[in-house]
Amino acid sequence: MAVPEALAGLTAIPGVRTAAQLDPPAAEFLAVLPPLAGLLPGGGLRRGTTVAVRGATSLVLALLAAATRDGSWAAVTGLPELGLAAAAELGVDLERLALVPHPGAELPGVVSALVDGFDLVVLGPALVAGIQPQLARRLSGRVRNRGTVLVTAGQWPGAELELGVSGRRWHGLTPDGYGHLRARDVVATSRGRGPAVRPRVTPLRLPGPGGAVAAGEPPGRRLAEVAG
Repeated sequence: MAVPEALAGLTAIPGVRTAAQLDPPAAEFLAVLPPLAGLLPGGGLRRGTTVAVRGATSLVLALLAAATRDGSWAAVTGLPELGLAAAAELGVDLERLALVPHPGAELPGVVSALVDGFDLVVLGPALVAGIQPQLARRLSGRVRNRGTVLVTAGQWPGAELELGVSGRRWHGLTPDGYGHLRARDVVATSRGRGPAVRPRVTPLRLPGPGGAVAAGEPPGRRLAEVAG
């Protein structure tokens, strides 16, 4: 299917419009869940920026949760293994999530169409690794012009913000290895350019006991953990 036809199909979805059809954005930032706000300058996802996430697809999905619940539209491409149940547990509104598992040979056109039609666009790790720097810069420029937020699962040239996850520890098991894994403690870090130049560190539970992201606990309160 040609890119213009694909975009026409996307904009036929109620509530989805291209950036050219939009009035100036009502807000400079798209909301994120409260546990993630401390990682982001301004406490949210700034429109027109690119956020590169390393180390956890769950963090990529968690970034979509509050915005989709508030009425924004998100598209995910190049992530065929995405689990919708896990996305829903992390708080993503599946009614406002479009999936393009395999963008095919017309990758630049497909991504450009998604940037034109959605508030948030996620690129999977295989796509990110295969995109040439020149194309990455062109797509970043389109993101800035359209006021979209681009979230990449992997490093991205010139990203305004980079998020990483380390220090993973599961807990819920007893010392002899019995029980159920209930939550995972991680340390999330962010750094970038401009207002994000100062590194930020936030402990998180990703996922928390109910599946959604939650604020982390000090190390002294972690019980019955197993490294994971």
